Amino acid sequence: MNWLTNFVRPKIQRLRETPAKEVPDNLWHQCPKCSEMIFHRELEKNLRVCTHCSHHMRMPVRDRLRMLFDEGKWSEVDLPQVAVDPLKFKDRKKYADRLKEAQAKTGLKDAVVVGHGAMGGMSVVVAAFEFDFMGGSMGAAVGEAIIAAADLAMLQEAPLIIVPSSGGARMQEGILSLMQMARTTVAVDKVREKGLPYITVLTDPTTGGVTASFAMLGDVAIAEPGAIIGFAGARVIEQTIREKLPEGFQRSEYLMQHGMVDMVVPRPELRAKLIQLISLLLQTNVEGVVNLAPAQRRKMRERESSSLVPPDPTVPDMHYDPDGASAS
Repeated sequence: MNWLTNFVRPKIQRLRETPAKEVPDNLWHQCPKCSEMIFHRELEKNLRVCTHCSHHMRMPVRDRLRMLFDEGKWSEVDLPQVAVDPLKFKDRKKYADRLKEAQAKTGLKDAVVVGHGAMGGMSVVVAAFEFDFMGGSMGAAVGEAIIAAADLAMLQEAPLIIVPSSGGARMQEGILSLMQMARTTVAVDKVREKGLPYITVLTDPTTGGVTASFAMLGDVAIAEPGAIIGFAGARVIEQTIREKLPEGFQRSEYLMQHGMVDMVVPRPELRAKLIQLISLLLQTNVEGVVNLAPAQRRKMRERESSSLVPPDPTVPDMHYDPDGASAS
């Protein structure tokens, strides 16, 4: 009895009083598509692509930038400051409080990070969205970030790559958020006018005002597999047209089949594909032969046509051909 009292019972008591070691709750991730559990290191090694079904999960913005740039090294661009909560918006919570929560959660000032560095040895400017920051919604700060990225690309004479992941315009900024659609469209058009490549990488999701502006204006539109890309939601469209939408509607593969996207590229192959495209576009732009930005081609045609002298209209059986050919 003394052995039980003096030895066993105190040992059991100590075990009960010793706090259990806390196990981190982020060691395993469940794939939202196939529901398989994936160890976090294995998932990160595979660039957050499910090792069982190849589902592409959303990727933190800084991890994406490290994935794209040479040796994962890049320089972040300081972005212009904008007014915080210009409309003093409040729903169930103040917009200013929502911003603070998103900043604390992500460690970002807003939904876009702009970086510049080397990709395949070529200087590149990349603007990437963070969906976890208020759904990657586009407000004044996002608009300023896209404009800053476009300005830097023109300054460095470097290609511009934008990687959207957004639910669209930020409703808490009202008309100010909608104005960013026009501002960002003008910004990327200036890049194209200068003959610099502009490439968009559409990730899940790319919707709303982002889709209706700069996201669909790339010289080349790349999409990740299975990404939702569209303007209005599928349910809204179904309720409006009162018809059942086809299977896979608004997915990247469906959009490529219907000509809205140029190619669907798996994430592990994305960096190599971007390097290949950039080298091709830069080479052809330097040579001035093909694949110039549309605005550049238009200006070239205007210069060529202005140098031609129209024939005398009094001469019969002749007509002026702006392409330089005449027929009788």
